[in-house]
Amino acid sequence: MAVVVAIDAGTTGVRAFAVDDRGRPCAWSYREFPQHFPRPGWVEHDADDIWAVTLDTLGEVARKVEANGQSIVAIGITNQRETVVVWDRTTGQPVHRAIVWQDRRTAARCDELRAAGYEPIVRRLTGLVLDPYFSATKLEWLLRDGGVEANAQLAFGTVDSWLLWKLTGGTAGGVHATDPSNASRTLLFDINACTWSDELLDRFGVPRSCLPEVMPSSGRFGTTVPECAAGLAVPVSGIAGDQQAALFGQACFFPGMTKNTYGTGSFVLLNVGCTLPEPVDGLLTTIAWTMDGETSYAMEGAIFVTGAAIQWMRDGVGVIDDAAETGPLAESVPDTGGIFVVPAFTGLGSPYWDPYARGTIVGITRGTTRAHLARAVVEAMAFQTCDVIDAMTAASGTPLAELRADGGASVMNLLCQVQADLLGVPVRRAAVQETTALGAAYLAGIAEGVWGSPTEAAAAWRADAEFTPAIDDAERAARRGEWARAVERSRGWATD
Repeated sequence: MAVVVAIDAGTTGVRAFAVDDRGRPCAWSYREFPQHFPRPGWVEHDADDIWAVTLDTLGEVARKVEANGQSIVAIGITNQRETVVVWDRTTGQPVHRAIVWQDRRTAARCDELRAAGYEPIVRRLTGLVLDPYFSATKLEWLLRDGGVEANAQLAFGTVDSWLLWKLTGGTAGGVHATDPSNASRTLLFDINACTWSDELLDRFGVPRSCLPEVMPSSGRFGTTVPECAAGLAVPVSGIAGDQQAALFGQACFFPGMTKNTYGTGSFVLLNVGCTLPEPVDGLLTTIAWTMDGETSYAMEGAIFVTGAAIQWMRDGVGVIDDAAETGPLAESVPDTGGIFVVPAFTGLGSPYWDPYARGTIVGITRGTTRAHLARAVVEAMAFQTCDVIDAMTAASGTPLAELRADGGASVMNLLCQVQADLLGVPVRRAAVQETTALGAAYLAGIAEGVWGSPTEAAAAWRADAEFTPAIDDAERAARRGEWARAVERSRGWATD
């Protein structure tokens, strides 16, 4: 039986995840790697650590697959986005620790560029905003202040590029490439023309010679070298950044299809098809993937705090002892008793982008209980998702067909039902929660004929449950209006 292995290189660990031709998980392995915090606001990884745990997990999965009498026919890669890796092609060694997407060391540089009026150009070319989250100012810092010398042997890449290069031979002729979904997160890629932008490369002082080739997300990048890839000699045929891979893994292949990953925060992505929409305040525009000569685009909204609010209830105020208590506690009351929690602990993300907002609880009465608070926290996840999706659908002109849910908090039936009620469309929860890995597997498997098309891969996708709206338009509008009042009370609270 044909098996596709996805390498899911996340921020804190790497997972190797094998699926068969029916999209069913058949083996997996996970290892964490160290995090480095050399200064406040700085976050780094050792790229060699990432490579070491990748080899460990890939080798373990390969052994399990072989023991099952199955055969690995392709590998897909998905990865933490925006993180910068630089290495020497001759020695194969990283020349600096990887600077992670969470790193804020270039915030002042982004402020300078914004003050100089450069953000409209960045928005037009990349669909992004000037923020240290993205790769370009990280790479600029390495070349200006990090002691990295630009030369013919220097290679730059996001984590997918580093792993691809190592798997395909490294110094013995490894493939230096990436896909458009990752390239589109660097602030160096023109998502209109689907090519590296000379204007942006000049602005950030990045030599084109150090950049990876940009190849289709689904297609053969190269073949692994056995001595570099746990004994495997198989094609690497799919690459995508983690959130785009999750969109693909949720089989959101057509315009209007949307996924939300309910994690510590949440990332909402809306497939808007092959026509690039105009930039919209409060939202990012990104390349979802390219395949068969077509580029699909997505709108993306980032919600800073969803599951983190449950952690706050547990660790901050002691309302619960274990996160698993949240769902049953919230379901023990029929409503929130009129309270709303706006979890703007670090400001508000999409669509507000208000760094001065702060967490707010409104509507407390003498009858308010911890169960009401728990329910309000759960409902806040759904309300914030609605705000993002409203902005997306208004901007794109693409109506929402349904929402596909994954991530740890989506196990709560209450959350999924409230989400369906507030959106007025069905919410379908994925049976396979590892949708990021599944998306990388689909991309690679389609390229190698395991699935004949995205439509055939979509047939392998399964829901574990579907939730349909159970309230009318009037109640929906009233609840959304009350939430909007609560959000306004949270905004602009901090003064510095």
